[in-house]
Amino acid sequence: MGKGQIEKTIKESLILVAYFSHEACNVCKVLRPKVKALTETFDNVDFLYVNTHEQPELSGQHLIFAVPTVIVFVEGKEAKRFSRHFGLDELEALLARYSEMAA
Repeated sequence: MGKGQIEKTIKESLILVAYFSHEACNVCKVLRPKVKALTETFDNVDFLYVNTHEQPELSGQHLIFAVPTVIVFVEGKEAKRFSRHFGLDELEALLARYSEMAA
């Protein structure tokens, strides 16, 4: 998916979780399926994976300095950012709150 399509997806999604990482990050590999599975528990939450090595311009635009980084977008705007070490419980609680507000 190219940069333009990614930006379009971010803008068009009601709630979107963007997962920024790269293939050399072992923590990212373990965490990615867990974050994706978490997003699938909410009907109105979309998931987007962005490889920072393949999309360096997009990563720079969103100020990604460390991986993994998860950005929660609500109606195309950044609502919350989690970087490096974060708990899935905190992300789940946030998604539940946004999902409930959007329903």
